[in-house]
Amino acid sequence: MYLVRRWSVRNARALELLYQGFEGVLRILHPLWLLIGYQRMERPVRVVERFIKEVLFDCRMCGHCLLGETGMSCPMNCPKELRNGPCGGVREDGGCEVVPAMCCVWIDAWTGSRHMRDGSGIFQVQSALENTRRGHSSWLREARLTKMSLSLGKDIHQ
Repeated sequence: MYLVRRWSVRNARALELLYQGFEGVLRILHPLWLLIGYQRMERPVRVVERFIKEVLFDCRMCGHCLLGETGMSCPMNCPKELRNGPCGGVREDGGCEVVPAMCCVWIDAWTGSRHMRDGSGIFQVQSALENTRRGHSSWLREARLTKMSLSLGKDIHQ
């Protein structure tokens, strides 16, 4: 998994394009999600999301995905689960202070963000993780919030 996770960071631009296309499909399917019900769709979508994101990003299913802001490096892979940058213990070689054999997730995030079309998302301060969202689909959440923000004419993702 670790090698695939590192591959995802190196190929962040291609994955960003793929992710944006997929997000567009989810948004188009919003009327279908409403018809079936977001709650009913949660389980099947979560199963697919978990499989894909575990393979590519070693995802922890936090329910509030930051891959688009963190260069396709999941900050939940940080042993300390830091969502806004590295701790003070990053080793000189870029290794994690808790798991020295692992590169710091935030070193990867910075590298990946430099590959992305607009890597400025890494500079956004993220709100604390809502633990009630753990294990839930961030894809459905994003589709619902994006559709709501478009209809309201404002950004409600924050």
